[in-house]
Amino acid sequence: MNHPARVRPPVVTETGTTSHWGAFRVRSHAGGALEVVPHPADPAPSPLLGNVVSALRHPARVAAPAVRRSWLEHGPGPRPRSADEEFVEIGWDTALDLVAGELDRVRAGHGNEAIFGGSYGWASAGRFHHAQSQLHRFLNTLGGFTSSRGSYSIGASLVLLPHVVGDAEAVLRRASTWPTIHAETELVVAFGGMPEKNVQVTSGGVTRHNTLGHLRALRARVALVSPNRADLPDGVPADWYPVLPGTDVALMLGLAHTLLAEGLHDQAFLDRYTTGLDTFARYLRGHDADWAAGVCGIPAGDIRDLARRMARSRTLVTVTWSLQRAEYGEQPVWAGLALAAMLGQIGLPGGGFGHGYGSMGDVGDTGPAGRLPYLPQGRNPVGTFIPVARIADMLLCPGESYDYNGSVLKYPDIRLVYWAGGNPFHHHQDLNRLRRAFTRPDTVVVHEPFWTATARHADIVLPATLPLERDDIGGGRRDTHLIAMRRATGPYGQARDDYAILAGLAERLGVLREFTEGRTTREWLEHLYETWRTGDQPSFARFWAAGELELPPGPQHETLFADFRADPVANPLPTPSGRIEIFSRTVAGFGYDDCPGHPVWREPAEWRNLPRYPLRLIANQPATRLHSQLDVGAVSRAAKVAGREPIELHPGDARARGIRAGDVVRVFNDRGACLAGAVLTEALRPGVVRLATGAWYDPDGDLCRHGNPNVLTADRPASRLSQGCAGHHALVEVERWHGDPPPVRVLTPPPLVRCAP
Repeated sequence: MNHPARVRPPVVTETGTTSHWGAFRVRSHAGGALEVVPHPADPAPSPLLGNVVSALRHPARVAAPAVRRSWLEHGPGPRPRSADEEFVEIGWDTALDLVAGELDRVRAGHGNEAIFGGSYGWASAGRFHHAQSQLHRFLNTLGGFTSSRGSYSIGASLVLLPHVVGDAEAVLRRASTWPTIHAETELVVAFGGMPEKNVQVTSGGVTRHNTLGHLRALRARVALVSPNRADLPDGVPADWYPVLPGTDVALMLGLAHTLLAEGLHDQAFLDRYTTGLDTFARYLRGHDADWAAGVCGIPAGDIRDLARRMARSRTLVTVTWSLQRAEYGEQPVWAGLALAAMLGQIGLPGGGFGHGYGSMGDVGDTGPAGRLPYLPQGRNPVGTFIPVARIADMLLCPGESYDYNGSVLKYPDIRLVYWAGGNPFHHHQDLNRLRRAFTRPDTVVVHEPFWTATARHADIVLPATLPLERDDIGGGRRDTHLIAMRRATGPYGQARDDYAILAGLAERLGVLREFTEGRTTREWLEHLYETWRTGDQPSFARFWAAGELELPPGPQHETLFADFRADPVANPLPTPSGRIEIFSRTVAGFGYDDCPGHPVWREPAEWRNLPRYPLRLIANQPATRLHSQLDVGAVSRAAKVAGREPIELHPGDARARGIRAGDVVRVFNDRGACLAGAVLTEALRPGVVRLATGAWYDPDGDLCRHGNPNVLTADRPASRLSQGCAGHHALVEVERWHGDPPPVRVLTPPPLVRCAP
């Protein structure tokens, strides 16, 4: 008997594209089914690719322009913006008329400073459909806006490093390369580790995920300094130093004291290449290994032994970005630099200092470092800005003064928040406070593909396309390829791309020509590419037909500060002294008690609550999505426990609280509470719990049903110097939830009055 062969539906088309978590191909099968496959050149494709297709047509997508009912009925003004309130779907013409009218009203009555262009850069890997660039370009054509400065990821470092080494970009973007580390490094002291999950991601895209291979090929021994053993991939030879969260600086000081006390420091290097050691050395007198052991929880003997190993080895001291996302976040970066300087190996191959290995996939990579095509934003005539993590302060405290990097600034009075390409209800801390802050503006406008908490707390929601629904050009820092991001499918519902939305507004406001320069999307892509390319690279038509352009490789062997070390007179650092400033007169002159002129230990204010909230929470980056992106995707959903974000506990801590694996638990402190699903692991130091960020915020009073840890983190700055994000740690208690937990609502839209067909 003959059986008919099973025939797979033929591949109709295959298009290439890229994302912040990797380049990939999209296959379109007969009947419209889409399949995502990794780029053939990628040696370690990210599992996050599994979120793409499953989220594309999810019911949580925004299908049509929608307006909060209370805003539609009563007009602009401060009001409660409940995530549960009904929205009314309207047509595009009506929606654009409403937004254009609000922009005109606010500009005429309050000036352009009253418009906050809140946008963050992670929306898409595309160079043209980059939501932040699109929105800022549009607002600049209207006379400007209040902007934000810095980054949630590295806000403290961006302000500190220019004072210490003169150039933040050198440290953050031109790190010593992995081939050099493989060849020369004997010991890596990794404060915060080098987590495997983080290297899946690179801003702007990555075609070849090389970092995981580099980590696993390390010949150097790693001293892992982290309360979480999972902050280093399995198989990497390591010694684990499970410090208490937030105490890395204490350990660094104990190591530095040992180097100084035992004469293991390089005095000749310090004399020639640094300034301020004498001041720092006086501070170290009271901070030896015994003192450090009492703070960080590592035995004093182990601290002294590690310092001796560092002195006799070619040692790379590296600090993750996560450590500076904390109160006094400048200190681990500054102390790490000072420790590396005392070893005298800065500028030597395989030694010195690094900041961000394991924080982003391109740190230490050898790809090309040249500028990629980008959309010009124009000039912002409004000079007012806030440090990016101070949005709630700005909305709640108009007119109040605050310190920032030696200046005294004042918060503006914001009447209109316009957000595109970001989710503040993921990035920000103390989300219950942020909800109160969002009641203050007259109007909140959001471009969003999904009904996230940001959309649910807006007044006017404009549905935005996803990258697979539009044409673009993609590429990231040190990426090996420039990718033609060709559209793979049509838009969901009535969604439009940011350019089309803003062009519609620009036409209504009389600035269409200034915004578009008369170009369509395709014409812009060609213009950006042709302006960027050199004479030996293919034309746009050939590039688009080929689908990608492989870029020339960068140098294989680079060492941070090698030129400075070779000749500090001919190649001085752009600091006041021309040297590494272990003590900075400039910073000391600001008079900030929370960030004096040299590295110091400061006990976090949070620790005052230790008796009431004995567990130390780490709110780090997730492994199953980028930030909060595509949390409704299959990979992210599969990792949930009882539909909630998983929280990791040490088995002993769980046992003491009657918690078993799989239980729904309540995590709480004075700021709020969230529900999560218990996962037990011995990879955590006892007394520490880990709840990743990015679960879509689902408020029920002060409780998040879904497990967003930013209901628990404090909305306080790293210091008066940087005003950076300090959301990596909090103190909490965890208890088992009894009875049926409330349902999670992030998978469906809010109540909608739908448009007539």
